[in-house]
Amino acid sequence: MTNEERIRLAVDQFMAGFNCAQSVVSAFADQYGFTREQALRMSASFGAGIGRMRLTCGAVCGMLQLAGLEHCALEGSDRKAKSENYALVQRLAEEFRRRNGSITCRELLGLRKEQRSAEASERTPEYYATRPCARMIESAARIWVEHLEGRLDDDQP
Repeated sequence: MTNEERIRLAVDQFMAGFNCAQSVVSAFADQYGFTREQALRMSASFGAGIGRMRLTCGAVCGMLQLAGLEHCALEGSDRKAKSENYALVQRLAEEFRRRNGSITCRELLGLRKEQRSAEASERTPEYYATRPCARMIESAARIWVEHLEGRLDDDQP
């Protein structure tokens, strides 16, 4: 599968009803030895701004989960690996913010006040027409691809 196909798959999965984080993570799951089901399970809680709390965008959360699969500490005392992961996370988040104006779900959706409902939104044509989520998923997946291909500015682990 090409990287462009992975980006399209991420968007298609959102349009099929999966949350933003699931859509991003599952599009790249096989690259990290995960099944689609495992990817959907491990990213399920991060949609709608983390459990529909409208905090960090689910697409960003998915992208950052992938960053942890690329660069992480496997020993608790490995400060260098932790620092490399945090630097990558900050670079990816800043690139997403630069392209989209924010990494916060509530801001990306244009919501003025906090919404605290755990009820998942019904996916209707109106839902898709009024949300920027598909664009956010495409953006996060594209940023991840650009990272993988070494095309992001200052792209270092």
